[in-house]
Amino acid sequence: MDNISHLTGFTLSELEESMSVKQTCLALSLAVYLLIIILNLILIVTILLEKSLHEPMYIFLCSLCINGLVGTTGFYPKFLYDLTSDTHVISFVGCSLQFFVIYTSALCEFTTLSVMSYDRYVAICRPLDYHSVMTNKTVVNLLLFSWLFPTVSSTIALLLTKRLSLCGSHIDKLYCDLWSMVKLSCEPTLVNNIYGFLGVISCVSLLILIICSYSKLIIACIKSTETKTKFMNTCLPHLLSLINFTVALVFDVMFARYGSRDFPRSLRNFLALEYLVFPPIFNPLIYGLKLTAVRKRAFRAVKIKGRDLFNIKKR
Repeated sequence: MDNISHLTGFTLSELEESMSVKQTCLALSLAVYLLIIILNLILIVTILLEKSLHEPMYIFLCSLCINGLVGTTGFYPKFLYDLTSDTHVISFVGCSLQFFVIYTSALCEFTTLSVMSYDRYVAICRPLDYHSVMTNKTVVNLLLFSWLFPTVSSTIALLLTKRLSLCGSHIDKLYCDLWSMVKLSCEPTLVNNIYGFLGVISCVSLLILIICSYSKLIIACIKSTETKTKFMNTCLPHLLSLINFTVALVFDVMFARYGSRDFPRSLRNFLALEYLVFPPIFNPLIYGLKLTAVRKRAFRAVKIKGRDLFNIKKR
């Protein structure tokens, strides 16, 4: 058995396509990556610079966009490089880092969406208590939870995986993930499985919290037209983001553990990448287009910057 500490690297699964198809994928992936960076940066800068947007809902949205940039940065640079290379090899350190960043980002997306659901519940169901409940201290604590919980969870998962002895170095995926590394183990993985089960329980608990929040929100919407308007303007974008991310993540996890090898590789790659690609695009688009305050200020900022650049060139 080769202990994981002696491994120099892993071989990742490659796209079994022609060179022309790979070049097309490279161009599209690069365009998508740049689009993700631009869209998320626009929202982040807009929220940070506009004092009127320094409210809990927009602060959590800013955190969500930052997390989107972190997660995609853990995947795209290596993936883009692999599209130009014939050998898809990654070092052990690189694989561990990629897993840590992607895994942390996925958990952080979920915790942030959970925090946002609680914020919307207080804002709509307890409007008179909103400012006394969502104080600066509360917002900071919720932000710390949404980032520290995923970071600590990923660190423990990485340490548990590091202690395993491996019998192989091929990861049948386009990027490194926890389950693919654990499956290479030559020894029992009971501790890893138990920890993974505890992680599932934690995520289910957060999901139950979100469901309870939205159940009360929907009940409140039925009773009041004003509440219904608030729900459509601020909660619907959040709900769409949550459904998109949760469905994509569940499909990837279930397929990674129980999926058949008879599935076409293109379908397997799509399921593995969907939750990494679409949420970072949809989140800024959904919120940017739906939330009027963000949309107006973002367009105004872009317009002012464009006018300033035009005047500089004209001079």
